[in-house]
Amino acid sequence: MQTKKLDKELLEKSIMDFRHSIVAELANPYLEHGECIRLIREKSLRHWDIPYSSKNSISQATIKQWLKLYRQYGKEGLRPKRRTDSGNSRAISAMETQALSDLLASQPELTATGAWRKLLQEGKVKTNISSSSLSRLVSAQGLRRNERLKEKSLEQNLKFEFFYPLECVQADCLHGPLIPRPNGKACKAILLAFIDDATRRIVYAEFSASEHSLAFEKGIRHILLAHGRIGRLYVDNGSTFVSLQTERILNTLQIHLVHSKPYKPQGRGKIERFFRTVRDCFLRPLDTKTVKSFDELNLLFRTWLESEYHRNPHNGLGKKTPLEAWVEKAQYIKRFDPFIDIENVFLHECHRRVAKDQTVTVNGQLYEAPCVLTGKKVKLRYDPQRLGLQVEAWFEGKNYGYCRKLRLYENTRVKRSMSKKGAFVEQTKDPVPSVHAGLTAAGLKRNDL
Repeated sequence: MQTKKLDKELLEKSIMDFRHSIVAELANPYLEHGECIRLIREKSLRHWDIPYSSKNSISQATIKQWLKLYRQYGKEGLRPKRRTDSGNSRAISAMETQALSDLLASQPELTATGAWRKLLQEGKVKTNISSSSLSRLVSAQGLRRNERLKEKSLEQNLKFEFFYPLECVQADCLHGPLIPRPNGKACKAILLAFIDDATRRIVYAEFSASEHSLAFEKGIRHILLAHGRIGRLYVDNGSTFVSLQTERILNTLQIHLVHSKPYKPQGRGKIERFFRTVRDCFLRPLDTKTVKSFDELNLLFRTWLESEYHRNPHNGLGKKTPLEAWVEKAQYIKRFDPFIDIENVFLHECHRRVAKDQTVTVNGQLYEAPCVLTGKKVKLRYDPQRLGLQVEAWFEGKNYGYCRKLRLYENTRVKRSMSKKGAFVEQTKDPVPSVHAGLTAAGLKRNDL
């Protein structure tokens, strides 16, 4: 039963991801209505490898319906509805189908029979399928050998450029010099930079001690609040850009995250060219021995960025400076909706089961949850950018307030008494007095009443 449930979830996620790949760019706020209609028409004329379907085309009405659902409910709105006949057995599972598709896509020279035999030997599949069924499956997935080889031979790198500011933002990391830390040890400085594709302006850049998804989220938040809405983010497949928490945040904000193909940096030419300028014009002339901290390095870098890079003519902009190109097209920037609670959107989420001592662990720190949640699996929401974490506890869609940090010493001062069954019962520091105790304190006796 558990395996069937996982297969069903994988199928739904695969279909949802496919629909998202179709409509994500259509929801770009910088896309004009006429251009959106043109793209929908083009997509309806193309042939698609639709997951778990024998069809290879999508009508305009269907694409418009998916786009409407995506704009109303986000990515989850594209999840297929459960069929009434779900649960029926199939010849092979969805996980086996996915394993076959991945192998054929990565090795297009393999035949379907050879690929299935290889998966059997590796233990990734266990079903013996007939050659006719395998042939029908490969055809339905659009993975016939001649088509795969043709697609591989037609791969090419095309130069592209966007018109509107923030319509497409590229991000990447550059490994810089060694910078001393407060503890006396030196570590490599890593520059995370976001460049606007249309104007070549650097909308966010900062040196830090590590490549972490939190730095990526910090940069996105800064761009949204300081500049405006982002149409799409174009990044590589590094660990900085593949966090599940970041993906959930971007899906909520309806920002299309695009990953370049592995080992093909040509598509990120603009950010790579900027990094070459940073090496030649900033890092090489810099005497790193005089830089004492990351704050000083970032101050020097921002000064160079605003006084030199943004004010120098750029060949790709027709001899305009990035600042001039930005100001010239600033009127097209879509402002961020002020009614969206950006702090709430960027909260991280995790699920924990509250232990019998009312504690949960978040990032290695113990917290005390409300006693009514003991033994229950709750959703915890917190801001990882802040050192003093405030963790919200949610259960069945209801907010139970903040969990407080565990204070072991204070818990030793909680009074406990022995119950009749021998179990310890906690008491408050100021117990409620009984009626008899109140009469005695007032100098009265029970017979005086």
